[in-house]
Amino acid sequence: MNLMSKTALIKQQLIQMISEGAYRVGERLPSEPEMSKTLGVSRETFRDAVKQMELEGRLLIKHGVGTFVIQPLPGIPSSLDRLSSTGEMIRSAGLEEGESRISLRKLESSREVAQKLGIMTGEPVMMLERIRTADGEPVAVTINYFHPQRVGDLFERLDFSGSLLEFLELHLSIRIVKSDTEITVPLHVDRNCQKLLIHPATTVLLFKQLHYDEEHQAIFYSTDYMRSDVFTFQIRRTRN
Repeated sequence: MNLMSKTALIKQQLIQMISEGAYRVGERLPSEPEMSKTLGVSRETFRDAVKQMELEGRLLIKHGVGTFVIQPLPGIPSSLDRLSSTGEMIRSAGLEEGESRISLRKLESSREVAQKLGIMTGEPVMMLERIRTADGEPVAVTINYFHPQRVGDLFERLDFSGSLLEFLELHLSIRIVKSDTEITVPLHVDRNCQKLLIHPATTVLLFKQLHYDEEHQAIFYSTDYMRSDVFTFQIRRTRN
């Protein structure tokens, strides 16, 4: 079980204090030294927790004035800044998740895959390809290429099924926490795109994603084809 950091614990405590009415929306928090003393932590730990809550839209820091409790904005479904698995997105849409095919094999890495994973071109990597279904229809093609040193022979030793992120965490204690994502529109002649073009109006988005663990090590690279008539993605933009 992962232990929460001191900053995370203080943030959680502050959120609870606000939800219980100790500090209301529009009110200014007591000074940093006072709050640090009340919570029994260093000023640096308290400051880090406040910064995280500011990023989450729970607090507003007015320099020279103070820190104020503000009303958080409503959450965005399928927000692009949240790392979610394909299965999670299918289930959150109220659809029944499934798989129609799994292909697992070792192959020589292409130049693109090698560059992303930081290995030599041609170095063997394990590739996992799945067609994901929702209510029985294919809605996504996901292709994952795993770093040979960091994932090793996991997929050769154990039968894979279910959530990839949970599988890595359970058997290798690797927790995927971030990804760098490029979103493009694939050509309709792309063989993976064609697997999803089952209706005349179907369009597809391609997500190229490099996934990192908590130590910022690249664990796997994926090319995910997703039907845009099924999945919708949103992002909240801010102005400085």
